[in-house]
Amino acid sequence: MSDDIPEDTADVLGVLTERIEAHFGMGMDQLRAAVAVAPAANPDATEVVKWHGHLVDSQAVLDRAEDDLLAALETQPGEVDDPTMGLAQRVNAAVTARDGRAQVVAWLLDPDAPGKKGLAAERLARLSHGARKGPAVPTSAPPRPAVAPASVPRAGRAVL
Repeated sequence: MSDDIPEDTADVLGVLTERIEAHFGMGMDQLRAAVAVAPAANPDATEVVKWHGHLVDSQAVLDRAEDDLLAALETQPGEVDDPTMGLAQRVNAAVTARDGRAQVVAWLLDPDAPGKKGLAAERLARLSHGARKGPAVPTSAPPRPAVAPASVPRAGRAVL
């Protein structure tokens, strides 16, 4: 993640939400409303709002997984059983998903992020802004001949 976000921060969502609001100069509710009204007006804002929504969803999944794990741990007298270990793995997977989405949001907010300048960025811009007007390969079937081709005799068989 970015140097601005500590790795151990408990409130990744809050930190990134504040960065988004500072970057666009408005609250998330206003930004979501503006993007809903005119999604093409600012593609960067549209993309950030989309990924922020994914981040909110993944944080909710993580919160539920942590609550389930804590409830299960409170009932464990000693050694952790397999179902509780499964809950711990679910928490780990939820953290990974949340952190991945947080990295995307941080990347979207960083104008100097790798891939945003130079040849790679130019290619991405051409692809994402519709430089290609049609499919990369033909999608229609080739024209069929009006007459079926003559049958070719197989080797070893006589044609009468």
